[in-house]
Amino acid sequence: MKSAIVLVNLGTPSAPTATAVRRFLKQFLSDRRVVEVPRPIWWLILNLIILPFRSPRVAKNYNEIWMGGQSPLRVFCERLQGQLAAAIQQQSLSAPVQVELAMTYGDPSIEDVLSRLGREGVERIFFLPLFPQYSATTTAAVLDQVTQFYSRQRDIPQWSWLRDYHDHPAFIQALADRVRAHWQEKGRGDKLLMSFHGIPKRNVELGDPYQSQCEGTASALAAALSLEEDQWMMTFQSRLGKAEWLQPYTDKTLAALPSQGVKRLDVICPAFAVECLETLEEIDGEGQEIFRDAGGESFNYIPCLNDHAVHTEALLTLCEPFLRELHN
Repeated sequence: MKSAIVLVNLGTPSAPTATAVRRFLKQFLSDRRVVEVPRPIWWLILNLIILPFRSPRVAKNYNEIWMGGQSPLRVFCERLQGQLAAAIQQQSLSAPVQVELAMTYGDPSIEDVLSRLGREGVERIFFLPLFPQYSATTTAAVLDQVTQFYSRQRDIPQWSWLRDYHDHPAFIQALADRVRAHWQEKGRGDKLLMSFHGIPKRNVELGDPYQSQCEGTASALAAALSLEEDQWMMTFQSRLGKAEWLQPYTDKTLAALPSQGVKRLDVICPAFAVECLETLEEIDGEGQEIFRDAGGESFNYIPCLNDHAVHTEALLTLCEPFLRELHN
């Protein structure tokens, strides 16, 4: 029986150009899971304001972080894919397990990957969305596309998925290991700031568990690092539009911390599996500038888990229930 594990991330433009960014943003921001604004109103905002004016600016930002002809998100996800495949090959399973990569928006699309797996006769699939904390804006969007694809198929494979892993011991241990390694190499700041991607406050009021899961991740990481309450804090970044999003906001917090006596700051983004525009440009770029302009002296961004061995080991642990089923 052929089996596959499909890693899924949000996606990325194919090139750091206004045209490619516009195409990506249109697909991303047209998803009703991502933006829950009435369609006629949102169509006007998206097509007349956001896409024409935001695309060139975002393309310029992407151009500054582009890696070897691809975006960092794509580079690190592909490395993870290869490393996880190699780790699984060492499991001595009765049958090989393919490890695939798909994106909710852009390429390789979920539909294209599942179409190919179907042609190859894969009968069991485990979906692992690379979103530690569940949100309807991310994880549920993956499930939407999977179910929509299979709603058009007659021969549907047996499949399962991981809803979230926000407080899984393997994930928390991997984060803690990366923070300790960073402290050992760079030294330790006055405070550890954990910046999570934000979502509109209304989403949480309607039942999205994302905020509570972010709080769970932050608390678990602080406990793993033996931090006191005054040694860490959590914030939310990347808000869009004028609606209220989850607070405290990362940018406003960075501007305020130096006046509160925090001159040396360590920052980590535990909602992101790998580097992307929101970590490299928004946090390590704009965020660092905000902090230093406000009087901060030392800003140390702690990279995402990326393709570190501890990340591969954590993902392998998350896949173990699926792999055990295949072995039995």
